[in-house]
Amino acid sequence: MTYLPDTDRYQKMDYRRCGKSGLMLPALSLGLWHNFGAIDNTENSRNIMHTAFDNGITHFDLANNYGPPPGSAETTFGQIFKEDFKAFRDEILVSTKAGWQMWEGPYGDWGSKKYLVASLDQSLKRMGLDYVDIYYHHRPDPNTPLEETMGALDLIVRQGKALYVGISSYSPTETQNAIKILKDLGTPCLIHQPRYSMFDRWVEDGLLDVLGENGVGSIAFSPLAQGLLTNKYLDGIPQDSRAASQRGNGAIAEDVITPDNIAKARSLNEIAAKRDQSLAQMALAWVLKDNRISSVLIGASKPEQVIDSVGALQNLTFTIDELQAIENILNTNGN
Repeated sequence: MTYLPDTDRYQKMDYRRCGKSGLMLPALSLGLWHNFGAIDNTENSRNIMHTAFDNGITHFDLANNYGPPPGSAETTFGQIFKEDFKAFRDEILVSTKAGWQMWEGPYGDWGSKKYLVASLDQSLKRMGLDYVDIYYHHRPDPNTPLEETMGALDLIVRQGKALYVGISSYSPTETQNAIKILKDLGTPCLIHQPRYSMFDRWVEDGLLDVLGENGVGSIAFSPLAQGLLTNKYLDGIPQDSRAASQRGNGAIAEDVITPDNIAKARSLNEIAAKRDQSLAQMALAWVLKDNRISSVLIGASKPEQVIDSVGALQNLTFTIDELQAIENILNTNGN
């Protein structure tokens, strides 16, 4: 049956300018880090994508190594895109990345021009696309000159294989240097993708300032601390959780689900309830409260989780008292 998206989809989503670029991102973007691998149910993956697009989520975020096995998330996405979304290509943003090990030998990892160009060619074939909207270097490479890595991103844009480029998990200093090199090359750095949540706030130590000062956008991944900032672990580790699955691919480690973190999540959940939000909705809203954040990446194992996440947009403001109460909880025990 032909997929027909909801005609009111754009009324359901907020769109934010990505830095000082011309690109608008949905406040929520769908990450395909989990639940789109070859080991997952393709029809469930399809339903998640349908639900996302029906709710105005126009951005689908991938990487070459997403799966498992590596590459299979792009293959799954490509199959669903060809069957259901091809007619809507100009309404959709697709991003992918390279920077972690993808194949054996010295040319399948890190940040050389050889690796980045070859990896994107492979990604485009798996997804059945002529170009991606955003191509990221996935992590800093301590051994390859930054000029080479950024030069590869510039080349890829000039080849027409990507419209924009970005970086992920770069430190503030590395980010500043990358921005300058790309600016000098004539291909601006569009966006940075860092990990950011209530439980992981390293971006507040300089990175957001660098991005704001340079007009570069930011899209946060793991805003729910891989499930810790949901109601999933409030009573321990459920059998159907990512922690219990042992599936690898960035699955949350059981040793992160500590009594201290669970206690904080329970206290945060009480504040969320007073805001008429789920804990996950409040956690997303908390990240989005900073106007330097262009979008947050959500993951979903079922369509209902997408709908719940979209509900966060109903209340993105916090009172001073709420913010102080959240800070008090997060700073408990010196953390």
